[in-house]
Amino acid sequence: MSQPAEDPGFAASLEAQRPPSRARSILLRRLADVVCLPSSRVNAFERAMTADLLVEMLREASVAERTKVSRRLANLMEAPPGLVRLLLRDEADVAEPLLVDCPTLNDADLLDCIRRTTLEHRRLVAIRRGVSEVVSDALIEMEEIPVIDCLLRNNLARLSHSGVEAIVASTRGDGRLVPALLKRPELRPAHAYVLFWWADAEARRTILQRFAVSREILHDAAGDIFALAAEEGWQDPLSRKALQFIERRQRNRAALKKSHFDSLEDAVAAAQTGMTRETAEEISYLAGLKPTTGAKIFTDQGGEALAVLCKATGLPRAAIRALWRGLRREETDASGAPNAALERAIIAYDTIAVDRAQTVLRYWNWSLSSALTPALLRAIREGDDHAIDEYSVPQRAAMLALSKEFGR
Repeated sequence: MSQPAEDPGFAASLEAQRPPSRARSILLRRLADVVCLPSSRVNAFERAMTADLLVEMLREASVAERTKVSRRLANLMEAPPGLVRLLLRDEADVAEPLLVDCPTLNDADLLDCIRRTTLEHRRLVAIRRGVSEVVSDALIEMEEIPVIDCLLRNNLARLSHSGVEAIVASTRGDGRLVPALLKRPELRPAHAYVLFWWADAEARRTILQRFAVSREILHDAAGDIFALAAEEGWQDPLSRKALQFIERRQRNRAALKKSHFDSLEDAVAAAQTGMTRETAEEISYLAGLKPTTGAKIFTDQGGEALAVLCKATGLPRAAIRALWRGLRREETDASGAPNAALERAIIAYDTIAVDRAQTVLRYWNWSLSSALTPALLRAIREGDDHAIDEYSVPQRAAMLALSKEFGR
């Protein structure tokens, strides 16, 4: 013969040509039967001994034979760990009955499978019932869009706060996960208001409808504290920052006294002929915003952010068009039809309530401005995602929203 028998490929081809052994098939089934016996019929040592023998046979068994054993074990309440691990590391078709249907797999088994197998294995893990936060985090860390999409669509999977944050960050360059992510109950305003900046029009509409909440309960809880803080001269910076988020008034009266404009409306009218950096900063201050937040709003191409700014500050709808012109943006497209982004901005203005618009605006200001410490800026520039747990919620929001603008 032209090929030596010791060649593994040649030996495998010979094995494939041999007719299936009836004795092997029956023996595999009998060993699986013993492993599946209840504790009243077989003790732990006998089960373990049988499982060891079954493992050795399965290493040389066919895919069909291994799949049959996997199906037998899927409903077992106490499967031998070594046998389960062998089958979970097998081909996806072999591992599927265990990964999808076996309720007794523990997190250690699933984590081992996630780290040592294929994307298809991880997809099967993502669709199983009751995926824990630990397993979800491991799946998310692999950064595989099809797997994360299955995980998000699995209503019985649980996601951790950091896991959701990682998914939000991953949507910055790929929006395929956004629709499923917006349906997750674990998504919080801290995530949604950051996701807004790179979301498409449909996702932005959902975010504003779902997360633009009223602060009425905060007004009721903290209404009497404003007078107390004023008596103390607003000395405590933490309470001052929180009360600034809660209070009803959006415009900054102190900034108006220092401004060369008579009002916010006056500043917007001046911007209509051409937005300058100085005018943008004045509008930001008068609107109760930091320049960083104002810059983010004015450079956003979608238009909805301008609508939120105008509604929250009590500006009329016409102010949207004035700012649009000042930013040198076209009001119509090439065919003469109204600009789609401008139309969306006007619709957003008409559909969001003042109090809810203020919630969005103040959260942006809180997360994009107050969190910009030197350490955070350094982390944004260097892409220091490993240190993300060192930062507060608004700091992490700023890291996600601004990292793209700092060249990451």
